[in-house]
Amino acid sequence: MKKSIYFQLSGMMFLEFFIWGAWYVTVGNYMGRIGMTDVIYWAYTVGPIGAIISPFFLGMVADRFFSTEKVLGMLHIIGGVAMFLAPLAAEAGAAGWFIFLLLLHMICYMPTIGLANALAFHHMTEQEKYFPIIRVFGTVGWIVAGILVSAVLGADETGLPLRIAGTAGVVMGLYAYTLPHTPPSAKEKVTFREIMGLDALAQLKSPSFVVFIISSFLICIPLSTYYAYAPVFVNFNGILNPGFKMSFGQMSETLFIILLPLFFRFMRIKWILLVGMLAWVLRYVLFSLAAPSGIFWMIMGGIILHGICYDFFFVAGQIYVDKSSTRQIRGQAQGFLVLMTYGAGMLIGAQISGWLHNGIVTSTGPDAAAQWQTFWAIPAAFGAIIMIVFSVFFKNSSSSVPENGTQTA
Repeated sequence: MKKSIYFQLSGMMFLEFFIWGAWYVTVGNYMGRIGMTDVIYWAYTVGPIGAIISPFFLGMVADRFFSTEKVLGMLHIIGGVAMFLAPLAAEAGAAGWFIFLLLLHMICYMPTIGLANALAFHHMTEQEKYFPIIRVFGTVGWIVAGILVSAVLGADETGLPLRIAGTAGVVMGLYAYTLPHTPPSAKEKVTFREIMGLDALAQLKSPSFVVFIISSFLICIPLSTYYAYAPVFVNFNGILNPGFKMSFGQMSETLFIILLPLFFRFMRIKWILLVGMLAWVLRYVLFSLAAPSGIFWMIMGGIILHGICYDFFFVAGQIYVDKSSTRQIRGQAQGFLVLMTYGAGMLIGAQISGWLHNGIVTSTGPDAAAQWQTFWAIPAAFGAIIMIVFSVFFKNSSSSVPENGTQTA
């Protein structure tokens, strides 16, 4: 692999996730400051909507008619402009327009994740060797964005992170046109069943796979609670630079994704997934216990657990799906997993978390601490139930699959 292409792709990944990390963590505290606390959850609903729309755009348009780098550039420029304009709507008190501009941005942004991955894979000869090294620059981009907007600029409660994200989006859009030419990957018509992953689901009929998919969908409901309200909770407890503190979760993610292959050597896939679920429960238990007194180490412990939560369930789950599928349906199976988790699961989760927050955390005074304790206890209990059900009904204890690619139960 040429060094010039390596550096180009690494820069692409850095910018791709810098954009998301620049605004996603701080937007809740910004909305709280300008009087939009009741609609914070809508800012975390637009992403799942984009994730649901994304496969249809990629499968029916981008992969068939246009070179990848041009679509990547166009989407980022449109999405960047929308994000840059969003604070203007917010500061004018137009909550509906603000959410609409965030939605437009995420409809443009979500397809670019798949496009960036596809472009990177197209120019690699040894994907297993090079992709993890290049992809880690995306996590670094998210971390750097959090440090910049929070620790350096102290802009957690301002519209500046959205403007930075919008500017970075336009820069990424222009940068995309300098990337290596990547022609359309699919010439034939793609069907609705293929995009939805229904053909893959029809082949992966084992009870354990169904349990895994349902559990993945359900666990994303409490996950949405973390993304939407953990930064607000950190800010409520008077912890400085909440956006920076939240970036410790991505630092932990970087560490544990490196350690994950080691765990696969000593643990079965079932137990790796269960460790990820247990970390989710423990995170919310720590938040709940910390709430009455704002115990700093418990709050930070819950944030740092993000690495185990994400890597031991999502990344390990993607590996499980890959090993459970034949080559012909592997892409569809992964797409179906994304649709059920980042799409449907987080969409429902964002709405439920907003309903819970607005119904439980009704005070900003002395009573608020006890209300936050109740709020975090609910996803902890929900996650524990999912974990128990998964442990009982998921029978696949091996990470290997037979030659035909069908998982064993």
